[in-house]
Amino acid sequence: MENELSIPARTIRGDVHWRRPAYCGIHRILTNPAYGGAYAYGKTESLTCYENGLSVQRTRRRPRDRWVALIPGEHEGYVSWEDFERIQKMIVSNRLSGCEPSGVARRGSGLLTGVLRCRRCARMLRVYYKGSDGEVVRYACPKAHLDNKEARCVAFSGATVDAAVATQLLRVVQPAATEAAIMATQQQAKARSEVLEALHRDLDAARYRVQRAERQYEATDPENRLVAQELERRWNVALEEARAIETRITAESECEQATSVGAVEEFEDLAGDFESLWSDPRADERTKKRLLRALIREIVMDIDEQTSEVVLLIHWKGGVHTPLRLPRRRRGQSSVQTPKDVVEAVRMLSRIYSDEMIAGVLNRAKLPPDRGNYWTRALVTSLRANHEIKCHDAQCQAREGWLNLSQAARLVGVSSRTLRIAIECGYIAAERPIDCGPWVLNKEALQVEDVARFLERVRLGKSHPTVLPSAQATLDLSTT
Repeated sequence: MENELSIPARTIRGDVHWRRPAYCGIHRILTNPAYGGAYAYGKTESLTCYENGLSVQRTRRRPRDRWVALIPGEHEGYVSWEDFERIQKMIVSNRLSGCEPSGVARRGSGLLTGVLRCRRCARMLRVYYKGSDGEVVRYACPKAHLDNKEARCVAFSGATVDAAVATQLLRVVQPAATEAAIMATQQQAKARSEVLEALHRDLDAARYRVQRAERQYEATDPENRLVAQELERRWNVALEEARAIETRITAESECEQATSVGAVEEFEDLAGDFESLWSDPRADERTKKRLLRALIREIVMDIDEQTSEVVLLIHWKGGVHTPLRLPRRRRGQSSVQTPKDVVEAVRMLSRIYSDEMIAGVLNRAKLPPDRGNYWTRALVTSLRANHEIKCHDAQCQAREGWLNLSQAARLVGVSSRTLRIAIECGYIAAERPIDCGPWVLNKEALQVEDVARFLERVRLGKSHPTVLPSAQATLDLSTT
């Protein structure tokens, strides 16, 4: 289906035509013992059931151990019998189960779908997607509630857990990343060559249909217009199908040439940047899940209510176990939070500015809020309330002696530029919570004795202290 290949199907009249494969047809082919070269007989049985006083014949499938006959190797199969048995196990493992870590890798950003097991009830956890686009992942164990109406065992956010398990997985995969990349590229090249072979077979079949339609058209009597028109239409349809397959073969050949296997040095550079490739939003989620299931059998998890932590035990397929303890997100806590440096900046700016002016300072600094496009007075007020920051009070500011750069320059009698240069040179202590933002000073910093002498020299036009003649060095211009 991914490569848009067609398979033969027989109509009610017995004609064979090529069509898009369906799930039921592919499943019947893969589960038929003839696919592995075996002869099977007696796979179903008839039962007599009574419904409303009438006997009804029903047919049901028998398990394999109750088949009448099963003879492997009776004829040549499409695959060997060992590969057929392996395919049957793979099909069974792809089924979703509440007791075993199974299920095929499905769509969705939940990395640990079908791998997490509840330590309390030994059932597999389910994944839930919330949000407008399903961007919020949450794992829960609702089996106890669904089956016995009991309280849910565990429920927690999936963002932290997925990131922690991904870190452990990358730590394990990193040493073998180069070899894995080479093998993946070789497998991809092999898959493309198989697709090309299938397309060439389809092209042979299409050309045969073209030749047969041409022979039928040439053999018809021209006086039979309706028959001739129908045969001409079939001929044109066969020609269009053949041209479409030839176009696909050309495109696949160009793609195969463009994606040739590179040198080992290229893969070593790629392996060094494996973590960034994993975190790339364009990376296929199902590929990540297949890689995880290839290394991890299951993850047993529980919640420690006393420490408010998510307890994980990773069972690797090699027999190694890795325990993890992660902080659990508190009720009402969101993954989208204001950075701590922005919170501290608002705490410091509230000493000299109102909420509306703080919003303007944050917008000029291009610091986006956690929600929305720009800061407003209401957002700053909400931020202060959530972090218990006092609002700006002019009387409290005057009492505590907090000043901005302009107010401090007027107080000491120098220009704002001179005062700013003195602050940047380290002569006066001041704080600047945001780059390219306002300076926050205190009167006590301006009343220090060294600062007072420096400001006096600045007002007199002497920014540096005069050195006595006796302490000055002698400039020797002699060259001998």
